[in-house]
Amino acid sequence: MTSRFAFTRRAAIALGGALMLAGGPALAQETVKIGLILPMTGPFASTGRQIEAAAKLYIAEKGATVAGKKVELIVKDDTGTPDVTRRIAQELLVNDKVSFLAGFGLTPLAFAVAPLATQSKTPMIVMAAATSSITEQSPFIVRTSFTLPQVTIGIADWAAKNGVKKAMTLVSDYGPGIDAEKAFKDRLTAAGGEVTGEVRIPLRNPDFAPFLQRVSDAKPDALFVFVPSGVGSQFMKQFVERGLDKSGVRLIATGDVTDDDIVDSMGDVALGTITTHHYSANHNSPENKAFVAAFTKAANVRPNFMAVGGWDGMHLIYEALKKTNGATDGTALVEAMKGMSWTSPRGPISIDAKTRDIVQNVYVRKIEKVDGQLYNVEFSTFEAVPDPVKAGK
Repeated sequence: MTSRFAFTRRAAIALGGALMLAGGPALAQETVKIGLILPMTGPFASTGRQIEAAAKLYIAEKGATVAGKKVELIVKDDTGTPDVTRRIAQELLVNDKVSFLAGFGLTPLAFAVAPLATQSKTPMIVMAAATSSITEQSPFIVRTSFTLPQVTIGIADWAAKNGVKKAMTLVSDYGPGIDAEKAFKDRLTAAGGEVTGEVRIPLRNPDFAPFLQRVSDAKPDALFVFVPSGVGSQFMKQFVERGLDKSGVRLIATGDVTDDDIVDSMGDVALGTITTHHYSANHNSPENKAFVAAFTKAANVRPNFMAVGGWDGMHLIYEALKKTNGATDGTALVEAMKGMSWTSPRGPISIDAKTRDIVQNVYVRKIEKVDGQLYNVEFSTFEAVPDPVKAGK
């Protein structure tokens, strides 16, 4: 996967020279610029809108000055296209002299920029993309979102304890989906269950109907699903159209499928769906209630897990700058981020000092009606879960 987006040696030398001529992002500046690269248009635009709204809310609430430096957010739309993401990142580094790169709505977009972060020694804060191996692509990547294995193992454990002996998997055919498929299969199999079929769906323009017919014919105890944020409504619609909601096949998933941004629009057919994830707008804590109220007022929409990844990414940046007294040396900033911990709207989180990945609670949730609206209501918790792929290395 990385080879497709490989950063050529010639481009690396060109970027390095341009940064030297420009003075580099590490020189003392009165303004600290954050380049926020997001899919603001196209099929994954909801991811960009949620993260942008959260980042702007954080600055509005915490102030536009940290450690004596003014913070400037530069938002760019990459349309969800890796070549565009890489070009935008290079322009932000060379022309805008940003001290941080952030955002990255999909795995291929993060992979495309990782070599640039390494070459320029610029902290790269991944607020959304969730393939386990992302942080291994550059020593300057730190993640505040999640990994798919991290949130998948819980639903496999729940399934094994709740009568699921035979399951099928249906995932989007790219890094996170393949991660989720493997994590679910390994975990359920270890608990004595069996995965009887594996289905991978194209990431763009997915049509679930023919694949769901295979599930209907096979009649497993459960269907495990991963699709990226924003695609869950289309999946649920076709799940019902095929009659699977009445077939006895239990629908279990990661929380991407029942994203807070869209879950209420799914209708009552979604009631009872069990998922595991790291954030719900219904999470019961003072921090989350304040976050949801402020976000809803500012953005006129319920925050989802992308929003909390953006919020915590900004918190990480602010706290790192405090530790360096406003200095923007990339190596020092990443060192300041390692081991950092705080209470997020999602619950207690920390940055693993070795992997630069997030450690967080994962919640088992059930879709229920709360005050007339559908929410992912948490009923069980796996505490302080690291990315299990890296934990096993």
